Formats: sequence, C-alpha cells, structure tokens
Amino acid sequence: MSRRTVRADCAADPAGALTFDLSLDAAPESVLLLRNRGAAGRLPGGTVRLPLSRSGDGLLRAVLPSTTELPEGRWDAYVEEPGAEDTVTLLPGLRDLRALVDRAPGIGPSGIGSRVPYPTLDGRLAVRCWLRAPHAEAGDVGLDASHLTVQGVLYGVEAGEGAEVEARLPGEPERAHRVPLTSSGGPGGAFAFTLPYAPLTAEPVREEQLWQLWLIPAEGAKGVRISRILDDVWSRKKSFVYPGRPAAKGVVAAPCYTDDNDLCVRLKPVPDGS
Repeated sequence: MSRRTVRADCAADPAGALTFDLSLDAAPESVLLLRNRGAAGRLPGGTVRLPLSRSGDGLLRAVLPSTTELPEGRWDAYVEEPGAEDTVTLLPGLRDLRALVDRAPGIGPSGIGSRVPYPTLDGRLAVRCWLRAPHAEAGDVGLDASHLTVQGVLYGVEAGEGAEVEARLPGEPERAHRVPLTSSGGPGGAFAFTLPYAPLTAEPVREEQLWQLWLIPAEGAKGVRISRILDDVWSRKKSFVYPGRPAAKGVVAAPCYTDDNDLCVRLKPVPDGS
C-alpha cells in the first residue's frame, strides 16, 4: 500500500521514449515501478522497474526507452525503495507530449508500440500502452447523412487485392458487413474507405449498438482493428464526439471511439419525433 506521493514531470521524444523527472529524496537503488493494472500486474511481465539517477538539475530521472515493449494496458507509476514497506505514488506534473503528435512510429519485433502518460480519475500518474501488430491508424473521419468516410495508414502489412473494411457487431458474427477500400497503397500505407449506414440498420435497432471496424488487408487475411493511438490522446471516448445523423427511421448513427481508442460506429434508437 502506498501512503506517500510526489509529482513527476513527463516528456516524450519522437521515437516514443518517455522521461520521468521527480523531486524526491529517495534511498539509493530506488526504482520507478510501472505496474500493469488488474490481474496482469501479478503475472510475469506485469511489472517494469526503471533505474532512477540524479539529473544535472538535481532531480531524480527515469527513462522508459522506446525499445522496451510493454504489453497493452494501463500501467500505474510508483517509486519503489529498497526495504520500504510502502511504495511512493506518483502524481502527474507537467507533461510535454508534443513529440507524440502525428509521429511516424518504428515497427519493432512485436509491432507498433505507443505509450501516453495520463492522469487517472483519482489523480494518479499512469501510462496507457498499446502494442499492435499489424496496426491500422485512423486519420480524418468525414461525416455525411448516409455514410462515413475514413482515411488512415496501415502499418506492418500491405493492403492487397480484395482489401476490405468489415463492420462487426460483437456477439452477432452473422451480421458483419464489408465494403471495399476506395484507395490503398498510397504513400506510407495510406488507405481510405466509405461505409454506408443503411446495411447496419437492416435489422431493427432496439438498443445502442457499437459496430467495430476492422481492415481486411487481402482476401482470407486476418482483420486489423482500426484505431487511433499514435498521438498524445490517451482516451478519445469523451474528447472526440461526433454528431449523430439519422441513418434509418428512429435510428441515429455516428462514428465514435472506445476507451481503448478503437474506432466504431454507434447506432442508437431515438423516440418517435426526436
């Protein structure tokens, strides 16, 4: 259990490395501890210890290199001191994450990695990590009364003949709907598609539905989840809210992001006359 707290400033570099600076009189050989939240933190690989050293201005500094691959999830940050019963909880200080915006990521042995420090709901410092192989990064999302258009970049695999995007309704695999890419193979793996709402509303929508979007790079290939993770936004669910458009009688459709920054289409029934 942690009773002490201290603020940590965070900075990111273009390669995705994170630096943590904190003002703390810690015992020698103390480390910055990252613990995967939930059950994963008790499993092998569920904790990462980063050495702390004195920087030129007297602060304690720890560096999470871009080459250190963390399993996907949320990692809480602490300072662990040798022999101490309690860890020191880190609180978010200044966060300089400008280098993460629109960066071109490197592809490691396990795929695309992205890490974003963020404040938790109860005010602690944590790091949101993604590890995707391959990865389809969503870009501009265009809205129309009858459909949405999406541009993006595909990493780790090329879109070939028969490439499509599939909208899936979790729990109902028979209701998947596919559309072809309108463009692919552009600079850096660029792709685009247009998804009409009408096929998603072919059956009655009696409760809210979240249709997941997957890119199928070629006929018979495994789907790649379409998400947006390559910037400084740790959760787009509430910060990227798109207006709904009537998709069918009594149904409104809108693109949206989940807590994990995965792109979806939300269908929502509305009362008559709304």
